Amino acid sequence: MLTRVKSAVANFMGGIMAGSSGSEHSGGGCGGSDLPLRFPYGRPEFLGLSQDEVECSADHIARPILILKETRRLPWATGYAEVINAGKSTYNEDQASCEVLTVKKKAGAITSTPNRNSTKRRSSLPNGEGLQLKENSESEGVSCHYWSLFDGHAGSGAAVVASRLLQHHVTEQLQDIVEILKNSAVLPPTCLGEEPENTPANSRTLTRAASLRGGVGAPGSPSTPPTRFFTEKKIPHECLVIGALESAFKEMDLQIERERSSYNISGGCTALIVVCLLGKLYVANAGDSRAIIIRNGEIIPMSSEFTPETERQRLQYLAFMQPHLLGNEFTHLEFPRRVQRKELGKKMLYRDFNMTGWAYKTIEDDDLKFPLIYGEGKKARVMATIGVTRGLGDHDLKVHDSNIYIKPFLSSAPEIFFSFI
Repeated sequence: MLTRVKSAVANFMGGIMAGSSGSEHSGGGCGGSDLPLRFPYGRPEFLGLSQDEVECSADHIARPILILKETRRLPWATGYAEVINAGKSTYNEDQASCEVLTVKKKAGAITSTPNRNSTKRRSSLPNGEGLQLKENSESEGVSCHYWSLFDGHAGSGAAVVASRLLQHHVTEQLQDIVEILKNSAVLPPTCLGEEPENTPANSRTLTRAASLRGGVGAPGSPSTPPTRFFTEKKIPHECLVIGALESAFKEMDLQIERERSSYNISGGCTALIVVCLLGKLYVANAGDSRAIIIRNGEIIPMSSEFTPETERQRLQYLAFMQPHLLGNEFTHLEFPRRVQRKELGKKMLYRDFNMTGWAYKTIEDDDLKFPLIYGEGKKARVMATIGVTRGLGDHDLKVHDSNIYIKPFLSSAPEIFFSFI
């Protein structure tokens, strides 16, 4: 009761900003939407909180620190703690998850390279138990550990959905390559199902006479494979995992876009996941969250921040190539400050998408528009709206009091690093 009174006083005094996430948990959704929630709001499942504990966690006065209960354990003795960001939103918009995933080959999937020379051994046990055990061992999946953090903004809907579904997209993408990954001694095939080209070790060099007679192996003979005039890239197994994680992020963002017409999925979120698979640690980051490894006292960064400043050239180039995305309200050029009308015709420092340095240009009427990227450091914003340039969701995000969508400038593609354990 006392907690509720404190929260009511905080609301009355303006201690809590009325954000879009305040109404979504009552079923109304962001902006008065009548669509149902994709998943009910809550804190990470591994915390095991009751509904009353979830409500208490949103107390902006006490700001309790939530940690794992003594009766709960996470893989690798993982620790976790969270606290609500006071004054930002009514409810905590961030989410997290931690799971052990089992990746098995899809039923009916094409194997990497069939071995026609292999034969099944007969079982010496009655009813073929030995053969059954062998077949079961070949169909066993690969287990991997999965951790994720989602920093939500403008509502918790996207973060909640991503925390529930992104791991399923990761598993689905890994299913296509799990058999290839298990055979680490052989490089991934270029085309699934192709026979490897084996050159006989005892093949002899053709004599000129045999070549003229059209002997086997001579150019143009029926038994001679076609000559290749190109080289083939050798793709390591790690690149397959990286590609699978990149595809999982893309599919997750597309699912949010599709389902927002049927469900209330508010806001957006950054996404940082860690996958431990076959002795390697993969870190995929889309946003401004940070991941580090501390090894022998050394701090190893495993992620980079994606902000309007770090991705300035990508954003400016996109605006240069597709100026209609700016809605005739913004300029893709960057200036040290807002250009004033009295400075028309003067030369001012500017920076374009192809520049890391600065140069001078004559100020024109188009330069009076608001810059695509404005501010610096933590205050830098895209279209004066958002301070992060990669993540999931934000499909309905617009510039204030306009019909200009910001999503085309936001990417769901993660940056991925991996490290040996």
